[in-house]
Amino acid sequence: MTNRQTAFITGAASGIGHATAVRLAADGFRVVILDRDHEKVERSVAALRASGHDAAGHALDVRDRAAIAQALDSQPRVDVLVCAAGIGPMRAFDEITDDDFRQVLEVNLIGLFACCQEAARRMQAGGRIVTVSSRAALGAGSFAHYAASKAGVIGLTRAMAIDLRPKGIAVNSIAPGFTDTGMTRALTPQQHAAASALEPAGKPADPSEIANAIAFFASPRTTFVTGQTLFVDGGKSLGGLGA
Repeated sequence: MTNRQTAFITGAASGIGHATAVRLAADGFRVVILDRDHEKVERSVAALRASGHDAAGHALDVRDRAAIAQALDSQPRVDVLVCAAGIGPMRAFDEITDDDFRQVLEVNLIGLFACCQEAARRMQAGGRIVTVSSRAALGAGSFAHYAASKAGVIGLTRAMAIDLRPKGIAVNSIAPGFTDTGMTRALTPQQHAAASALEPAGKPADPSEIANAIAFFASPRTTFVTGQTLFVDGGKSLGGLGA
């Protein structure tokens, strides 16, 4: 079994997570794909290996701490964790139920917390954790539960960075804007067009653009950067651009 630097990526069978797996594999990492869709995990691992990359995978739910621990223990080292798994069903504020809110928090925030805690327990100095938050943390219509969960991710990222600093583990977050993923493609054509029109570029980001930013924080060359949130949204969060 290889002893090269190993990156674990949740939600890695599609979207931003998959693009991140491809990018980190190209950067020389052994990548471990974590996703709840077993068939997609197998296809993603097979595709990476066919391209000459070092990859493994586990089908799991980020809400299952025991499964997370087992996956992390399957490799001789844990150098990087990227938390890209998330859900965000569009729903008007007055239609969100307690169960809706709880489910989003359990995946996007509590599941992320469990993954980070288990990974940090296995990391040595120089370890890196990259969370995927969202520009929606600044506020988003019909996504109150999602926005709240992602604002929580940013706060948790800063808190983890403080607590893990003595261990030499860097913790940072990427906050993507509107990105072409399965989640956004689930919108109606009208909703997708309206959201795209609000972007400074007039279109969603490609997942690879977000993955490139994640790769910056995952690099062993950037371990002196910690507790930061990088907005990757084409400048929309700046305001004054018709947003």
